[in-house]
Amino acid sequence: MKKLMLFVVLAVCTLGAFTVSAQTTDKSKRPSPPDTVKATTQNGVAIEVAYSQPALKGRAIGTEIAPYGKVWRTGANEATTISFSKNVTLGGKALPAGKYSLYSIPGEKEWVIIINKIAMQSGMEYKEAEDALRVTVKTEKTSPSVERLKFMIDPSGKISFVWGEKMVSFVVK
Repeated sequence: MKKLMLFVVLAVCTLGAFTVSAQTTDKSKRPSPPDTVKATTQNGVAIEVAYSQPALKGRAIGTEIAPYGKVWRTGANEATTISFSKNVTLGGKALPAGKYSLYSIPGEKEWVIIINKIAMQSGMEYKEAEDALRVTVKTEKTSPSVERLKFMIDPSGKISFVWGEKMVSFVVK
């Protein structure tokens, strides 16, 4: 009888562990769900951006979330990744084909786009020494406000993200 009870307890614990594990690995259930955008440019460069979509939830960009003047992971959860199938230029600076992480430094009128050599990392592990390049771009105002961060890739090579009333874009050639 003791063996049967022990077996039942172990079975219930094991099933519970699998259930918890399955729930925690389902990233779509996160408060900032994952998204991926892919496109091939007119120049034949396949681009992919994988990120998590934070929501504003009444917070202000620049003060309460994505603070101005500080490095931000340009998304939520793990670092946002960006990949290029061919060598490209961004802001006139050469960038070899490959997978990178994408960070930024938000500003009221300009944002610094940072392409970092370490692709797969926590969004909190940024190391400036590993930057492949940085480019400063102007922001645009959007209307209406966008609650969740959203990336877009145009066939021309223009990569944009919108969030709140801000749109940030940079061109890959």
